[in-house]
Order: sequence, then C-alpha cells, then structure tokens
Amino acid sequence: MFENLQDRLGSILNGLTGRGALSEADVTAALREVRRALLEADVALEVVRSFTDKVREKAVGASVLKAIKPGQMVVKIVHDELVEMLGSEGVAIDLHAAAPVVIMMVGLQGSGKTTTTGKIAKRLTDRDKKKVLMASLDTRRPAAQEQLRQLGVQTGVDTLPIIAGQSPTDIASRAVQAAKLGGHDVVILDTAGRTHIDEPLMMEMADIKKNAKPHEILLVADSLTGQDAVNLARNFDERVGITGLVLTRMDGDGRGGAALSMRAVTGKPIKLIGTGERMGELDEFHPRRIADRILGMGDIVSLVEKAAENIDAEKAAAMAKKMQSGKFDLNDLADQLGQMKKMGGMGGIMGLMPGMAGMKDKMAASGLNDKMFDRQIAIISSMTKAERANPDILKHSRKKRIAAGSGTDAAEINKLLKMHRGMADMMKAMGGKGKGGIMKQMMGGLAGKMGLGGGMGGMPDLANMDPKQLEALQKQAEAAGLGKGGGLPPGLGGMGGMPGLPGLGGPKLPGLGGLPGLPGFGKKK
Repeated sequence: MFENLQDRLGSILNGLTGRGALSEADVTAALREVRRALLEADVALEVVRSFTDKVREKAVGASVLKAIKPGQMVVKIVHDELVEMLGSEGVAIDLHAAAPVVIMMVGLQGSGKTTTTGKIAKRLTDRDKKKVLMASLDTRRPAAQEQLRQLGVQTGVDTLPIIAGQSPTDIASRAVQAAKLGGHDVVILDTAGRTHIDEPLMMEMADIKKNAKPHEILLVADSLTGQDAVNLARNFDERVGITGLVLTRMDGDGRGGAALSMRAVTGKPIKLIGTGERMGELDEFHPRRIADRILGMGDIVSLVEKAAENIDAEKAAAMAKKMQSGKFDLNDLADQLGQMKKMGGMGGIMGLMPGMAGMKDKMAASGLNDKMFDRQIAIISSMTKAERANPDILKHSRKKRIAAGSGTDAAEINKLLKMHRGMADMMKAMGGKGKGGIMKQMMGGLAGKMGLGGGMGGMPDLANMDPKQLEALQKQAEAAGLGKGGGLPPGLGGMGGMPGLPGLGGPKLPGLGGLPGLPGFGKKK
C-alpha cells in the first residue's frame, strides 16, 4: 500500500543522512519534497500542512542543526510525527462492557462492511474465544442478508435468522435480544450502505444507534478512497459518532493517503486493517510499525507474529527432528514453500525486514516472485510419492511427465532439484553435529554457493545468541503477544540464510531467531 510513499520519502531522507551538516535551507528543501510526496499519496492538504509545519518546527532547532548526525535526527523527527499522525499506540476493539457487547459496522456501499463483519467475528471467535452473533441490517441490497449467512456458515459463527419485511431498527432490536437469550458475548450489526452519503442513510444509522446502543461504532472505509476519505470520515463522525476505523484493501496498490488522513482528521483510532480477501486476513493496526515500514525500517515484530500464527509448532518440531537426522525430501521442501506463502510470500517477508524493502524490485526483475513458489509447488505436486521421497530416480522420461503435469519445463524442474540438493547436502553435513553453532557456518556456506554473499547468511540461532540479543527478541515476542520467555514455536531457531535466492545481499539480522521459511534448525526451547 505505501510502496510509492516509501520510495519517495526514502530517497528524500537518504539525501539528508548522507551529509555531515544541515542548514535551515537543506531542511526546508527536503520538507518541500516531503510535502509533495504526501500530496501525491492522496494525503489531505490540511493534514500535510500540519505535518510539515510540526516537522519544520522541530527540525530547524539549534539542537538538531548542531547534532553529530543531524540528517538522522531529521529522519527520527519525521518518523515520530508519522507515528503521531497515525495514532501513537494501537487500539484494539473494546469488549469491556456488559454482555452482549454491541458492535455496529457503518460505511458506504462497496467498502467491504459485510466481509469485514465476518472477519471480525472469526477473529473474536478464534483469538478471544468469544461467542459471537452476526446480524445483517441491510434490507436494501439484494442478497445482503444471505451473504452474511453464508459467511457465518464459512466461519462457524452464528447469524441471526432472516425474517422478511422487518426494518433495520427492528432487526437490530431482535439481534440484541437473541444475543442475550443465546448467551452470546458479542453481537455485530452489519448496517446498510449507500453509494454516497445522504440524509436517509444518516437518519437510519442514528435510529439504529439509538435503538441498539452499540458500545463500538466502526467505520469501514476503502483505503483506496483517496482525498474523499476525509469527508467520509468527518461526516460519519459528526452525524453518527464513530469510535474507530477499519481500513480495507490495504494490500492494494493505492497510495495509502486515506490511512494517514482519516486518523488525523477524526482523532479516532484505526483499529483494524484488511490485508486480503480471505477471512483470516485482518490485522491489528500498529501506528509505529506502519511508520517503520513507510520509512523502510522494517517490522520484525509483525514478522514474528506472522510466524507464530502460520507455523504449526508440533509440525515444526517434527521437521527439526527429521532435519537433525540429515533427511530432507521434496515433501519437506513443499512444506517450506507453503509456509512462506502463508506469511505473504517473499515480497511480504522482505517488506517486514529492516533495510530489505528495496530488494523487492530486484527480486521481481530476477524472476524471484510468488509465482515461482506456485510453479515449484506445482512441480512437486505432479510427482509420485516415490519421486518426492527419492528425487534421485527422476530421469528424463519422468521429468517430461512432471513438466506436462505442472505446466513447466525440464529447466525449471532441474532448478528446483538443484536447490533441493543444496539444502539436502547441508542437512547431511549438519546431521549428528548436535551443536547450534554449526548452523551459522553451514548456512553461511550455502548462502555463498547460492550467491547470497554475506548478506542473509549467518543469522544467529536462538541457542547461540548472547543475553542482550535474547532479551531484545524476548521483548519483541512479548510485545507481539507471544508469551514471556521469547515464546516462539519450537523449531523456529536459527535460519541463517535463505537458500535458492541468488543475488540478495543485505544487512545481517541479529535477534530474529529464524524465519519459518526454513523452520527447525535451532535448539528447541
């Protein structure tokens, strides 16, 4: 979402950090470019003006201009103001009220209210262990109520039975009553939208609010809305009184200005962001992490969270045990590729790594994208069980059959087998060593073979981190809600480097422990 803004701000601020001293004219010229970048990203003019004024006020102070590295100080000021604009701390949905807690979803038609209602219900059910009831109050859009019922079946969440002819306020009253009788903790009201804001819509929202007395009123807005997002948020806040924002389509290629503008104008927190179409693709909004990503600083805590969500701990531990015996077949490789896809693919992982966001373009240019993963998984899926367990039996005739079945060619099959052979050789070399320290050497060596240089090879595993590194990872894990003691799933220690990704140099990343693309190399916690 923020790629264009990230590129623009990154180049502007890099120009400042490379200088030994800054004058007021340097800062003014840089802020002019920052202002232009924000406007091009569809951030509202009033928000841009306020942002640049605050940065200028702090950035031209004597303490900054006399600092040892004034450019870096300016970057910090821009970062802090971005965090302030987005909301200093993340705010979750408030469930601290007498059951059933009523959540009212409002927004324009097409913003994704119904899908978001299903996502929130699934999230509250799975994560918070709440009993949720969903009710559609949309009597205008054809099949809107049926759509929510289908989402309820898909997610396993209760939905209010449909009774034809009832008004939205009557449905809201019936939903709250049904939730009380059914022992539900939360009831989510999916209201109707319009193609634009009009008086009948606002009156209907006000009537529902008066009738159902919701504890939370969440405005669902499309993050691709652009400049009009400010008017949308302001109107709903003034007429209905929203308690928070949910931004959908944050995985799109839009400019992202809505996210920066709506929070600043309404003063209401962005609570959740939709990152895809699937029911599980809904994340909490963390202003500091988003600011880090916009300025290319990465987001390690979110990466750790994704690892915890997508990696089966028992499966990872079993994989670790298998790898310690030096075994690694094509079934295992397919599992690794599948796990990386779950985490957002190479682009998603790189975007969360400090200093690695710029690598995505290089990867795309070299053909290293998520389609490559799909092709590799298709190749493995086209093999027999015997071929996956023992790739050495793959001769020309078998490769020809596999290529036809997977829609690829022999060259791609050979590349996959070469990558697997390199990883399998590494496992055999590691087998029986029993020392976490050997991991760094082996992965470093493999990274060199694969053209990774010293960049991604040599990430230390958990077993070999010094106390300060372990303490840093523990804080990150606790902040991510993974429990005390750095509670990463077993088998996530020490990846060291990613085989098969040629030409990806870059900074070493101490303190991460291991990416789930290759789980199971570190010692079990």
